[in-house]
Amino acid sequence: MKAVVFLLLMTLAQAPAWAADKSIPMFPKIEFTTSEGSFIVELDGRKAPVTVQNFVRYVNDGFYDGTIFHRVIPGFVAQAGGYTEDMTEKTTREPIVNESGNGISNRRGTIAMARTGHPHSATAQFYINLADNRNLDPNPRRWGYCVFGQVIEGLEVLDAIANIQTGPKGPLASNVPLKNVIIESARLLKPPPPGT
Repeated sequence: MKAVVFLLLMTLAQAPAWAADKSIPMFPKIEFTTSEGSFIVELDGRKAPVTVQNFVRYVNDGFYDGTIFHRVIPGFVAQAGGYTEDMTEKTTREPIVNESGNGISNRRGTIAMARTGHPHSATAQFYINLADNRNLDPNPRRWGYCVFGQVIEGLEVLDAIANIQTGPKGPLASNVPLKNVIIESARLLKPPPPGT
C-alpha cells in the first residue's frame, strides 16, 4: 500500500495546471436532472482534487447533457457519462491521474470514476455505487477506482433506475437500460451566500 500511496503522491505533483483552479469550490454540489428524476452529489475536492476539478470542468462544459446511463447492474453500480441516446461514444479530454488511494471507500451512494484496466485511464465516465463495493477500493496489489463524492439527495432515483430492464444495445453486449435513462442536465449549484 505504501508503494501505491507514494506513486499517487508523485503523480499528483505532476498534475496539470488546471487542477489548481480556485474558481471551483472545495466541496461542489452537482444537480443531475434525469428522465427518471433528479439527484444531487457533493464532491470532495480535498481528497480528490484532480478528479473533482476534471469532473466539474466537464459539467461546466455541458458535456453530460444528453448522455445516458449505459451500464446499470442492480446491487452493484449505475454508470453514465460516456454515450448519447443513439449509443454514440463521446470524445473526451486526456485521462487523469487515479486518486483511488484517498481513503474514501466505494460504499453505497458514493460517486466514483469509471476507467479501463489501466489505472490512469479515467476521463468523463462515472458510476454511482448502488451497494457497498469495497472490492473496487485499492489494495496493496492493485489500484482501485477513485471515489470523489457522494449522493446527498435523490438516491431513490438511482434505485429506480436500477429497476429498469436491461440488455444489449448498440456496441454494448449487456446491462444497458432498454428504456433510455437520459441525463437532461448536470449543473453546478451555487453555494449559499455567507451567513445564510
